[in-house]
Amino acid sequence: MEKAKLRVEPKDYVLFAVTIVLVFLFIYPVLFALMSAFKSNGDILKSPISFPTSLYVQNFEDLFAQSDFLTAILHSVFLTVVSEVLIVFIVPMAAYGIERRQSRTTALVYTYFLAGMMIPFHLYMFPLFKEMRLFHMFGNMVGPIVCYIAGSIAFGTLLYSSFLKGIPLEIEEAAMIDGCTPFQTFWKVTFPLLGPCTGSMVILNGLGIWNDYLMPYLVLPSGKAKTITVEIAGFVGQYTARWDIVFAGTIISIVPALAIFCMFQKYFVKGITAGAAKG
Repeated sequence: MEKAKLRVEPKDYVLFAVTIVLVFLFIYPVLFALMSAFKSNGDILKSPISFPTSLYVQNFEDLFAQSDFLTAILHSVFLTVVSEVLIVFIVPMAAYGIERRQSRTTALVYTYFLAGMMIPFHLYMFPLFKEMRLFHMFGNMVGPIVCYIAGSIAFGTLLYSSFLKGIPLEIEEAAMIDGCTPFQTFWKVTFPLLGPCTGSMVILNGLGIWNDYLMPYLVLPSGKAKTITVEIAGFVGQYTARWDIVFAGTIISIVPALAIFCMFQKYFVKGITAGAAKG
């Protein structure tokens, strides 16, 4: 019996061509930054799209010599890791309480969380900074961490609640019959089943926190090293710009983000598709 031949229609060629164009549009900025990171500032200004003629590493030396970039890296790592740990600890429990204890109160809280997603950050930015000053969270790491956690609750609750709909209650009831408390049931039985959803949260929030510029720039104390994005932006002035150092710092900042995405990629895809299907 002969196998049926795959029929290729004209629209398939169009989709393939569109895919190639989109791939190029997404890859080109990264490739351009990688090429420019190993070129001098004069070469970048003279011939931006040309390949480097030699492996020029003075950019990376100037980056660490002319700024406290190592401290900025530590700040970015600290903000990202601490925020992610607290987000993964708090948000799933909030979604679990809302999903498993259906009542008017939980429905109201859930609606309140979703309504928060509709308000742009820039609309409540100034009142937020006033509250941070009031609670002595302005000028230190506590302020951004609290804001990152609060900002992730709305979408995180939506994502986890959608995923929890597909987990049978019988599993949790069996754990409680065996003597587990509700707290133990969630962390030992339910939470391990939320791996794909947690992977999606780690990637989405982790990349957002790692690449955030506005919050560290406005909240952390001036005159000191802040985060990677803020330190890189400091080399672009009104009249002059060290693009060679900017691209060198950009490449360094891409490496951890790319590593995190590669580690959690399969969980990210599973979490997004499962949450969409079960929601």
